[in-house]
Amino acid sequence: MTDKNHFGPEGWTPEQLNSLAGKTCLITGANAGAGFEATRILLSKGAKVVMLNRSAERSVDAIAALKEEFGDEADVSFIHMDLAVLDSVRQAAAEVIEKFPRIDALICNAAIAQVPTQKLTVDGFESQLGTNHYGHFVLCGMLFDRIDESQGRIVVVASLGYKMGLRTIKFDDMNWDQDYSANPAYSQSKLAQMMFAYELQDRVKAANRNVEVYVCHPGSSATSLISTSGGRLTRAIWWLMTKTPLVQTAEKGAYPEVMCATENGLEQRALYGPTRRVETVGPVGKGTLEPYAYDKTVMTKLWDVSEQATSFDWAI
Repeated sequence: MTDKNHFGPEGWTPEQLNSLAGKTCLITGANAGAGFEATRILLSKGAKVVMLNRSAERSVDAIAALKEEFGDEADVSFIHMDLAVLDSVRQAAAEVIEKFPRIDALICNAAIAQVPTQKLTVDGFESQLGTNHYGHFVLCGMLFDRIDESQGRIVVVASLGYKMGLRTIKFDDMNWDQDYSANPAYSQSKLAQMMFAYELQDRVKAANRNVEVYVCHPGSSATSLISTSGGRLTRAIWWLMTKTPLVQTAEKGAYPEVMCATENGLEQRALYGPTRRVETVGPVGKGTLEPYAYDKTVMTKLWDVSEQATSFDWAI
């Protein structure tokens, strides 16, 4: 795939999916927003979907809605996991390994954003970095061998917000103890996710393992991301924006992650998402990737720091 119009003027759409019967897909944060819509699309093609969610109540409601739409035979289930709590991530990963003999795709969709004041996770990390990056780092590491056995994929759902802060990792103050600000801290967490994914690509290739790693973003989509973690003013502004053509539906926001979980012939060192209006909405394809997002020196250091911070030694 060499250009953003590889799939034609309408971009990639779920209509291009073949049957996914026999495939098992895991999605974090799948009871609302793009994660829920991705679950719907995958189920509609016969995949088994395992939702890794923080809220049991919302997960039960989501499963009920999905079974009402697709019938009781829809193979969708839920495992409790709080990405902000590493013990919860470890327990959820262990349960996945016990229950599911194959993983064809792990979609790292869940995130928090625009947290107005500095908050720390129970493990002592700045909340956005701890949830968006460290939680997924451990989850992917624990499930990696199972994904490798299945010759599966890891899909990291990033954000164009990675361009809106520092263009590197703030290693001397990763918790933002000095000068905390919601947007730069969020931007940092999404850049960290991307750097993790691109470094993982390099390590998989060097070790000759059988996992493909892709990075995408939903563009400007009407999901619950900001409404669940942003401050009051941010939530109000976002609500107004969702009433304009500047924001697309959560269903369309799910297209890039479903594409990366299923489509053949994609480039790994790339960023996929909408391709119109400065890549915030519109047809899905290959977008613009800033070179600093795969700065090798920074990626390698971030990997080492992540292993040390999470006490997870990930040898590929």
